[in-house]
Amino acid sequence: MTARQALFVGGSWAEPDGGHYEVIDPATEQTVGWAPEASRDQVLAACAAAREAFGPWSRTSPEERAAVLGRAARIIGGRVEEYAELARAETGATTATARAMQVGVAAARFRRYARVEPAEWAIPPQINEAGRGGTSHALKAVGEGRAGVMGALAVRQPVGVVTCVTSYNNPWANPAGKIAPALAMGNTVVVKPAPQDPLSVYRMAEALEAAGVPPGVVNVVSGARTEVGEAAVESPDVDMVSFTGSTAVGQRIAEVCGRGMKRQLMELGGKGAAVVFDDADIRSAVAGIGTTFSFYSGQICTAPTRVLAQRGVYDRLVEQLAGYADRLKVGDPGEPDTVVGPVISAAHRDRVESYVELGRKEGAVVVAGGERPALPTGFYVPPTLLADCTNDMRVAREEIFGPVVVVIPFDDEEEGIALANDTDYGLIDYVWSGDVARAFRVARRLRAGGVGVNTVGRNMEAPFGGFKKSGVGRDVGSYALHAYSEVQAIVWPG
Repeated sequence: MTARQALFVGGSWAEPDGGHYEVIDPATEQTVGWAPEASRDQVLAACAAAREAFGPWSRTSPEERAAVLGRAARIIGGRVEEYAELARAETGATTATARAMQVGVAAARFRRYARVEPAEWAIPPQINEAGRGGTSHALKAVGEGRAGVMGALAVRQPVGVVTCVTSYNNPWANPAGKIAPALAMGNTVVVKPAPQDPLSVYRMAEALEAAGVPPGVVNVVSGARTEVGEAAVESPDVDMVSFTGSTAVGQRIAEVCGRGMKRQLMELGGKGAAVVFDDADIRSAVAGIGTTFSFYSGQICTAPTRVLAQRGVYDRLVEQLAGYADRLKVGDPGEPDTVVGPVISAAHRDRVESYVELGRKEGAVVVAGGERPALPTGFYVPPTLLADCTNDMRVAREEIFGPVVVVIPFDDEEEGIALANDTDYGLIDYVWSGDVARAFRVARRLRAGGVGVNTVGRNMEAPFGGFKKSGVGRDVGSYALHAYSEVQAIVWPG
């Protein structure tokens, strides 16, 4: 796995102008491989190739495009073990997570968008009553003044060239969730992977090439320097940017998109509230909240990292969460019994640890974790629980993006809702209550793009996206097809 990777531009594999940089295994701190550093000119060439390919690709039938995606799904599904091993080495995810939630989900997303859906729908006809339209030529031309019927059709059209800037926490599912619906709608793409783990995205490009995607329809350019991403966003050949990452970077991308009137789809940061009422099933709540510790080692924006516990259940919930965190094995993600692997880099480990120390200084009580594991190599952070927090603490307001959960008490329903909504973010919140009517009542008052009621599970056809600083737009399922399309109206007299 230590070969030097080439760029994928215009259907060809090209040596990078900027040389290569190391991709590091977060568990062993050894070299996984060498990723290409594209130059600005190479990124712009990729965008130009996507522009050239857009016309022919957008004119292919939806069935032809679906066939390519279906073949890609089968190729990826047939190489799960090989691809999962690379994903585990690049990201530090456990083997089970790499197989099922990274490569497995990527294959599922290509299969999903290999299903052709209607791209046009009839609008109810509008009946115009006769009136005194006047005598001007313009009014006569449109039939003004005479009774009539106007028919209409709404048609989804591709946006054009889409730059997909993907996240490091899942280099398979995240790019697949952008590429598959974009291609299904007839767009072409330029993929700029996260610099920490881009090699998996190149394996995806190989699968798409083998599946028969025409030259220029999919391009992949990587680099550790910011100018690579900047060029992919700024290029005049790009019509839309789909980004997953931090709110701060998303805001900078949005400024560039605004100047060029480029369409945007942004999945940004989160600080998910888990509102746990006195009548909740505590075992269920602990298991759900506990996924923050284990799933991608807390490096996921949908995690319930901010627990709001009603006072009647507060002590019991803190005790059980602490016990849950302490039982999780931290270590080599290749071992079958490991639950918590490393975070992505030494720098990110230091950042997460600095938040734990900040929490102590702010008055939080560390009831689980808090100390670096005594392991010989790897960027590990133990599952950490901070109790007795208040909602004005930075650890309760800022996205830590690691296996750290804060717990805040509340008295009644109104206070719980107010605390949950007192945040800059609004991606996914959660409610645990034995009173289902109350749970749904509270869910409807939470300012979040999604709410889980007594679960952290997701319906992969439901719209996904955030309120406030957690993003712009919605994707997943049919909503992604809308996100990667423009809607055109065709109107005629009846």
